[in-house]
Amino acid sequence: MWFEPWAVVDESDRARWDYAPLERVGPLRFGMSVQDANAAMEVCGFTSDTASEIGKFGPFEHLRTRFRATDAPFYRNAITSYYVGPMGLTCIAVDALSGPQVIFDGIRLIGRTPSELSAELTAYLEKTGRDIEITTEGDIGSQQLGMNPRAQRAGDVLLTRLVFGRPNEWANTMYDCIPADEWRVH
Repeated sequence: MWFEPWAVVDESDRARWDYAPLERVGPLRFGMSVQDANAAMEVCGFTSDTASEIGKFGPFEHLRTRFRATDAPFYRNAITSYYVGPMGLTCIAVDALSGPQVIFDGIRLIGRTPSELSAELTAYLEKTGRDIEITTEGDIGSQQLGMNPRAQRAGDVLLTRLVFGRPNEWANTMYDCIPADEWRVH
């Protein structure tokens, strides 16, 4: 079997999800337990690995679960979800290569050229009177919308991977919601 680490799922073959800022990404709602997230994703045709502990900070255990389409090879993770103790699901990362297409107010967020998404998000943020923020990696993001676009390599090109989060009593800002493991994905 040929291993294709940079293969990108065609737009027409991606599941289509909507995004409700600071509330949910498709079937995944912030605050869900690992078990509830697994059940919601199974209904949508995704399977998961076993939740793994990625750290313990203070009294809170941090867990990670990776989801892939049921018929996808084991290495094609589409979504990574992060959980913090009693707060449940706090961060959702959608893979640029194999994740579902997430749409927010008519804007396609996943698997796009970063400059195109930045231009479209900038126009949206200006039109709606929201703050335009530059992420730590130089992309346009929004604390108010709970989204942090990131560039992910797909062979010789970069495509958008989105990280969604909701601040809580553990993490005061969007960037605090993103576990260190996620910053290592490129």
